[in-house]
Amino acid sequence: QVQLVESGGGLVQAGGSLRLSCEASGRTFSSYAMGWFRQAPGKEREFVAAISWSGGGTYYADSVKDRFTISRDKTKNTVNLQMNSLKPEDTAVYYCAFYVGPMGIYYSGSYYSWRAYDYWGQGTQVTVSS
Repeated sequence: QVQLVESGGGLVQAGGSLRLSCEASGRTFSSYAMGWFRQAPGKEREFVAAISWSGGGTYYADSVKDRFTISRDKTKNTVNLQMNSLKPEDTAVYYCAFYVGPMGIYYSGSYYSWRAYDYWGQGTQVTVSS
């Protein structure tokens, strides 16, 4: 089992910034990836960003590219999401996710699907006011 604990959500005005963090603990794996998803009320959970743990390759949804940055801290087993130039449409519950499937499948595009991830955090609310 893997436990994921998110932190850093909150209320911010449009144009502001927030930094989310997710610490992973529990079972260790030789290769894996982590990602961030979000879900607004009445909408499906959507991909935000992902990072492979070993190589550090990153992926972003078009809606957040050039505004959000995902990074990892191997010493702390933590993945971060720096969110800049926030917009009201970024308002959602943000979830950290952990992928332990085949990395070949991950790189071919499964990083984009929430169904591919094996473990999830409890979520943290991000609210952007206009």
